[in-house]
Amino acid sequence: MKASDSDKTKKSSALLGLAFDAQDDQTRVTRGDNFILWGGSQDTHSVMQETAIKINEHLQKEGKRLEDASINELRDICHQVRDSIGPH
Repeated sequence: MKASDSDKTKKSSALLGLAFDAQDDQTRVTRGDNFILWGGSQDTHSVMQETAIKINEHLQKEGKRLEDASINELRDICHQVRDSIGPH
């Protein structure tokens, strides 16, 4: 029995965080299972890290992977995470 093309390719997704507000000579890069964060000041990069981690925690609580979430679900999760982190 021949596997279909959809069976052969696994669906994957990743979060990409980019920031350009660094005033020092540091290049900050953080990689996770489904995210990569690049750049930013120490504070901005820290907020990106916290955001990516909280998004993953929220998905894990729901028993989902990033690639399983719809764009609307992901948007709602991002709003919830943003509200829980607050202004920086």
